[in-house]
Amino acid sequence: MSQLLTLEVPDNARPVRLDTARGVFAAFDVAPAGHAPARATALLVPGFMGSKEDFLPLLSTLSDGGVRVLAVDGRGQYETGAASPDPSYSRDNLARDLAALVEGVGAGPVHLVGHSYGGLLARAAVLGTQGDPSLWASVTLVNFGPAGVSSRQQERLRLLLSVIDSMTLAEMWPFVRNDEVPAPREVDLFMERRWLRNAPEHLSAAAEQMLNEVDETPRLAQLPIPKFVVSGTPDETWAPEGVERMARELGARCCKIEGGGHSPNVHRPAETASALLGFWNSCQERVAV
Repeated sequence: MSQLLTLEVPDNARPVRLDTARGVFAAFDVAPAGHAPARATALLVPGFMGSKEDFLPLLSTLSDGGVRVLAVDGRGQYETGAASPDPSYSRDNLARDLAALVEGVGAGPVHLVGHSYGGLLARAAVLGTQGDPSLWASVTLVNFGPAGVSSRQQERLRLLLSVIDSMTLAEMWPFVRNDEVPAPREVDLFMERRWLRNAPEHLSAAAEQMLNEVDETPRLAQLPIPKFVVSGTPDETWAPEGVERMARELGARCCKIEGGGHSPNVHRPAETASALLGFWNSCQERVAV
């Protein structure tokens, strides 16, 4: 679980409910600073146990860069919940949600950014649509590796799966909370509230997917969509050498953010936002040539 340090929301970040063909999703919709027309639109997808709030530290800088930002709670997460009747939490269904969000908002093509498990879904969304250029201007994978998680994280996920049917989320909270980085009291309370609003079925499905994901790097490499890999270090979730190999095989730009840990968006937001803006600018320059 990523550790938030602040809940400060920029003045121009509107909490919204986005209606799509696949349900209703909670999001922050952040306009470019100064009411200028958006130079680009970005869709930010959080990781396992995460939410749109994981991206709060990035929003002002991305907005100042002229980008409209949509940061979402995925199906089964925090304020989105089930999103629609009879929800499915399979990888491919969650990936279809991302395409539906772009179509529902009418914001395509967007720069798609997936953090951790969100990277797994972002990759699946791009592959499932064959990199449709009407949907995706680029894809960025943040602290996501080519296949399943590291052996240490596998142990944690298997432990969660062993108890999730016999314990309530409230009973599990003391064991999943992140105490490694001190945070203000209001942040701790938010983290607990967010955890309790997860759909247990989503947690189970996501854990299984992170354990069993196969390496789709060759398939993604074949698509002409611009690709970017951001790696905060140190990170124990995906082995760094695997992440670097994935970037090479994708032919992707790769940015290592020292001290970013598993969540450079939280621990090194200025560097992360700058890297994203630089990449997105390069994408626009390539289109203009």
